[in-house]
Amino acid sequence: MNRCLRNIDGAWCVREEPFIDEWSAEDYQFLVVCLKNTVRTGGLVCAAFCGGALKGFVSVEGELFGTGREYLDLTSIHVSEDMRGCGIGKELFRHAAEWAGEHGAKKLYISSHSAVETQAFYAAMGCVDALELNEEHVNAEPCDRQLEYEL
Repeated sequence: MNRCLRNIDGAWCVREEPFIDEWSAEDYQFLVVCLKNTVRTGGLVCAAFCGGALKGFVSVEGELFGTGREYLDLTSIHVSEDMRGCGIGKELFRHAAEWAGEHGAKKLYISSHSAVETQAFYAAMGCVDALELNEEHVNAEPCDRQLEYEL
């Protein structure tokens, strides 16, 4: 992945910038802590397996936020590179959206990586630029694109 979106003067433009998708052992350990916390605090963690191996996961936090308390935060979605294009990401996303709706949300909020492939996935799922920005996400990941998905 060598193409990413960047917001230039209010417009999303493709730039040739490498997007590194490599995780260290410490990154994985931190992710496990975060996912356990999501479950402990009433959120959703759902996984996809193939042949006993983890091939994808999604997480949604359980606390509504935003001025109208209408958003739930889709904090992670990932599919192993060898399984991309098989529909796993779509199923995980749909499951997360269904769960969010059942738990009072009107929208999913996504602080999305800027890789062109990632943006294509979210666009295909029907996500659009967020009407209300979560400043915590904006400050933590200034290159992310803030999206929402209406349930």
